[in-house]
Amino acid sequence: MTSKSSTTTEPRGAIRAVHPGRILKRELAARDMSANRLALALRLSSGRIVDILNGKRGVSPETALRLGRYFGNGARFWLNLQTAYELAIAEAEIGARVIAEVQPGAA
Repeated sequence: MTSKSSTTTEPRGAIRAVHPGRILKRELAARDMSANRLALALRLSSGRIVDILNGKRGVSPETALRLGRYFGNGARFWLNLQTAYELAIAEAEIGARVIAEVQPGAA
């Protein structure tokens, strides 16, 4: 088996950003469940669920409450995934600039 080497711009020890939609896809696959069926169960539009699954939309607090209730893992689980994803993106996009511009404890 051949392994591919890849270059990454992530700092050593950084966690790669994973959109909550990827986790939701795994949950649906494990249950052999469609996006439409989940949308009906959550009383949300199928478009919202599809957008989350495709990484085009984030998980809002309302959606997190509904997902957490349905899957039994709590709203904080889904909101924490969303927050971690957004922070990882921000660190990748502007983290170096913030480090250069802001000195710790400076007033």
